Amino acid sequence: MEKENLPQEPFMSHAGRVNASKGYPVAVLSTVVLSTTAVFIRYLTKTYGMPALVLAFWRDIFTAASMAAILAMFRPGSLRLERKNTVFMVLYGLMLALFNSFWTISVALNGAAVSTVLAYSSAAFTALLARILFHERLGWSKAAVVVTCLCGCALVSGALEPGAWQTNVMGISGGILSGLWYAGYNLMGRSASKRRLNPWTTVMYTFGVASCTLLAANLVLGRFLPGGAVRSSDLFWLGSATEGWFILFLLAAGPTLAGFGLLNVSLNLLPSSVVNLILTMEPALTAIIAYLFLRERLSTVQVAGSMLILGSLVFLRFSERRYAIVSIHDEANRR
Repeated sequence: MEKENLPQEPFMSHAGRVNASKGYPVAVLSTVVLSTTAVFIRYLTKTYGMPALVLAFWRDIFTAASMAAILAMFRPGSLRLERKNTVFMVLYGLMLALFNSFWTISVALNGAAVSTVLAYSSAAFTALLARILFHERLGWSKAAVVVTCLCGCALVSGALEPGAWQTNVMGISGGILSGLWYAGYNLMGRSASKRRLNPWTTVMYTFGVASCTLLAANLVLGRFLPGGAVRSSDLFWLGSATEGWFILFLLAAGPTLAGFGLLNVSLNLLPSSVVNLILTMEPALTAIIAYLFLRERLSTVQVAGSMLILGSLVFLRFSERRYAIVSIHDEANRR
């Protein structure tokens, strides 16, 4: 891609344009890798009948252990966590545990494509929660995105079909709640950024806390929770299925660690608004991969709902970028 064809930020330097030329391929690659997450989960739940919360536990513990091993080898200093951030990290990990639990349940019951689209409804919940908790500005554009996202969510999940509430109430609820908890997780991410926490250290501790939370949930409440371990032996559901364990490890080391790693690299090369815009390709990519490998298909109504959600996200990203550019110009004029 030629430099002059790249969208340029106000006052972007030559170095910024060079970073952008590197950042776009990295951001796209991270989106492609992340889009396989739900497909891995769906394969494990369909092929092995693996309970959702058991799967979520192993995914989180493999991710935390892999991250700890990498940091121990290359950046041992990053293993330390300041005491003042301990409580915050525990809360952050609990939020991750809730998101992973509901999203994994959604994937198991709704399929890879539908669950990924529903998770992206988090944009609506993020805007509402940011308004309530942080008193952030909620203009007409964000309000429109909230309404459009929720309408799209209703279409994709099948919530408007009376029969769906009788046959798939857990799938609908899990999909919508995954978007809500994903929004909470994103807001915790903002707080982590303000605290200047190392993103890799954050990944290790949050996934570690989430795995401990899910282990306790499976052992203590598993028989009462959907997708939980009814017996303690269910934690080793895959047994001697070597292929299943290998795919489970790939889920942690590939889409989770590699995907988020590439995402962090792209955020260092491109503005976050651009990266977020590129990430909106994830549901479409997941749908394509799910069709090719799992033969999943979206109905016409679900496609329409997906377009509403993704279209509103694109609109939100452009409106945020326009607002940022106007703010920069106003600041420059004041000077």
